[in-house]
Amino acid sequence: MATIDVYSIDKEKVGELELSDQVFGAPVREHLFWEAVKWQQAGKRSGTASTRTRGDIRGSTRKLFRQKGTGRARRGSIKSPILRGGGTVFGPHPRDFSYNLPKRVRRAALISALSRRNAEAGLIVVDKLELAEIKTRRVVEFLKAFDLDNALIVDQENRRFYLSGRNIPHVKVLQVQGLNVFDILNHDKLILTQEAVAAIEGRLKG
Repeated sequence: MATIDVYSIDKEKVGELELSDQVFGAPVREHLFWEAVKWQQAGKRSGTASTRTRGDIRGSTRKLFRQKGTGRARRGSIKSPILRGGGTVFGPHPRDFSYNLPKRVRRAALISALSRRNAEAGLIVVDKLELAEIKTRRVVEFLKAFDLDNALIVDQENRRFYLSGRNIPHVKVLQVQGLNVFDILNHDKLILTQEAVAAIEGRLKG
């Protein structure tokens, strides 16, 4: 097992923690990142784009002029897709873009992302993130102490810290249950509390 230093919120070393090799020291399978991120982003798509076919257009269904003898192209109703203001052919309609990704693939991708951050020295463990009150300035001081400007912070349910840090650019605060591949890869540093590490290992080991 690898050992990592544990810091206080003021960046004072308060101990060490052993990390599970199954979760933080596994081989990095980068091809799984694409699979996991594509699956996540697909689930976020609203799928509300919609166009009107000729059946949805308001207007008369009267034939514009007789079929033969005018010297002009044959015309149907004014709702024809060929005419301006007519219906759209093969346009988008509301749909669900989400799909299922096997649980073992999601788990392997998350383990690879955590292992990559640890291998790149992008993982920081703190003992706890307790705030006496909701104060963004306190979170900014915490980030300055660790020289961070782009970080993902993960803890167990911590309402004060979440509300204090949610408006800081390039910083995201998540609960352990919401930890995902996209956010790990989208931030340079990953900050975990000791409770978060225990919860993640309990969820992914096995």
